[in-house]
Amino acid sequence: MQVIGEILNSFWFQSIIKLILGFVLAGIIGLERSSWSKPAGFRTHALVGISSVLIVLCGEYMSKAYNIDPSRIPAQLLSGIGFIGAGTILRDGFNVKGLTTAAGLLSVTCIGLSIGAGFYLGGILTTLIVYIILSYSYKISDKLDHFNILELDIVIHKNVKKVLAEIEECLSLYQVEIKQMKRAKKEELQEEGEIIHIVGHYNKRGFKKNELLRNMTTIENVTEVLEEES
Repeated sequence: MQVIGEILNSFWFQSIIKLILGFVLAGIIGLERSSWSKPAGFRTHALVGISSVLIVLCGEYMSKAYNIDPSRIPAQLLSGIGFIGAGTILRDGFNVKGLTTAAGLLSVTCIGLSIGAGFYLGGILTTLIVYIILSYSYKISDKLDHFNILELDIVIHKNVKKVLAEIEECLSLYQVEIKQMKRAKKEELQEEGEIIHIVGHYNKRGFKKNELLRNMTTIENVTEVLEEES
């Protein structure tokens, strides 16, 4: 029993447990992001999580082997993760996407650091909370806010003015109040082709979003309708 206890408490056995647990917890967050087709999914989150654990283990190993401060290496990771987070934040036309995914990567990094340091309860509980925030926070906001925001990017091939009138009529039929409308050229289209970015408010009760999007795509010279997501 003493031998088994020594093995279980050994640095090498604990390292294996921490690396596996860090991979699993980070992977859970990554799977949630993958389900929404975000730029950083399962593989990215899992790699960041397991790397964070390894960084802590590396600091612990070097502190034993070379008698140095074990916190110096993990401290550099928190500043370095900003480069990966910045890579997931994309500017797409009038919108900025990826902020939530970048914040998720930071959370995964902290989860990995916690597991690497042996703070299992903190890492597991944080994983649960982060997953709940990412998966179910929109339901809370839906109950607090009676109205919702609809953001659309509509690609119009030609006859922009005529098509805009039809789009406004279509939105009016579904009781969508237009709050903002911007026009931007799309290089790969013909000269008269444009992307129209529309922000509107709609009443959530009985709103048929899919039906609205289908009807908008049937408008002549509308080639694509994209709904923006946060």
